Amino acid sequence: MAVTIDLSGRVAVVTGGTRGVGAGIARSLLTAGAEVVVCARRPGDRPVEAAGRAARFLPLDVRDADAVGAFFEGLRGSYGRLDLLVNNAGGSRFGLLADAGPHRAARVIELNLIAPLTVSLAAYEVMRHQERGGSIVMIGSVSGTRPSPGTAAYGAAKAGLANLAHSLAVEWAPTVRVNTVVLGMVRTELSHLHYGDEAGLAAVGRTVPLGRLAEPDEAGDACVFLASDRAAYISGAALCVHGGGERPAFLDAANVNEQEEPR
Repeated sequence: MAVTIDLSGRVAVVTGGTRGVGAGIARSLLTAGAEVVVCARRPGDRPVEAAGRAARFLPLDVRDADAVGAFFEGLRGSYGRLDLLVNNAGGSRFGLLADAGPHRAARVIELNLIAPLTVSLAAYEVMRHQERGGSIVMIGSVSGTRPSPGTAAYGAAKAGLANLAHSLAVEWAPTVRVNTVVLGMVRTELSHLHYGDEAGLAAVGRTVPLGRLAEPDEAGDACVFLASDRAAYISGAALCVHGGGERPAFLDAANVNEQEEPR
């Protein structure tokens, strides 16, 4: 029997959903039948579309607590419900912490940890009054699970976001489920800024056990699953979407005959 996920009739919000990973998540939700609202400070270059349907764009700066509250009140007025929130907005430029200084670090933490907390609280105020509650998915990163030189504040924020999700899963149960999708490297329209040309992307992909970077829609598929009834008993979980993680550097540095039988 084929397993399908139908989110028809459900309302989903994806922060930072106009491009990159966020747009991939929105496309997957559209394909599953959900009504999707994407928000960001500015609209994307083109509408986010899939399966002959388009996501609705609404402007929002997730760092503005008053604007966040008004956004979700307006959403409740327009749709009458909220079934899924994907906290995707975030990111950081590369820069060593000592060079960047405390003010830039604080802004990175504000965007990647404080803003998702604020948005989650506002979404919870809608979801907790619903008979079926709702689902919140935090978009985490492998940067929060291992050293993150050059993006130290970002890595610290993502580590905090994972802990926040664990805590909210306990505090808000059984009404609202809260989970984290832990992403590795994802190929987006901005990948060349981080990894260079196609040769650079291929070289970086070879460092991943599955041999490539993820596609944005693959992050979206994980969110569709966590939002669905198939995941009704999953809360407080961290689902890794990283292609197997990173090959340990010592394996390439060590002078070992890999054909030797292990003892």
